[in-house]
Amino acid sequence: MNQEIFKNTVFVLKDEMYRFAKRFLVSSDEAEDLVQDLMLKFWQKKDELVHLNLKSYVLKCVKNECLNKLKHETVKQNFADFQLHRNELYKMETNNLKEKILEFINALPEKQKLVIHLKDVEEYEVSEISEILEIEENAVRVNLMRARQKVKEQINNLLAFENRKIQNI
Repeated sequence: MNQEIFKNTVFVLKDEMYRFAKRFLVSSDEAEDLVQDLMLKFWQKKDELVHLNLKSYVLKCVKNECLNKLKHETVKQNFADFQLHRNELYKMETNNLKEKILEFINALPEKQKLVIHLKDVEEYEVSEISEILEIEENAVRVNLMRARQKVKEQINNLLAFENRKIQNI
């Protein structure tokens, strides 16, 4: 694989890799660093990538690298601090429903968060998500259904809360 082919096949996936990594790591800088490191590894293995389903392979690599990174104690602590900060932000009043929905999605269990992101944000098919996350297609559907139900419940609760506040004014 030469530089031009690498650029047109692997390098074009960098934005998608970044978004996927950011779902795990939360930090933009860490996600960027991870993608850069992976790109270097992919370039070093460029001849081995020729016969692979690149998109699936690349996202699996991102997932595995992110999980390894999260095992590091400092990152765990930063993530815990972010969760605490996010809970404080949740208590603050906002009128931005999109922001609230993203908060609801980020509060989901990890598999549900990844499945809803890949399906509803990245627009992957269930079969592709199954391959990327290495779980059964039925498990993808169940996690997606549960994630959407939880987000819908939280939106309904938020709207009911806002309606009660408006009526009390």
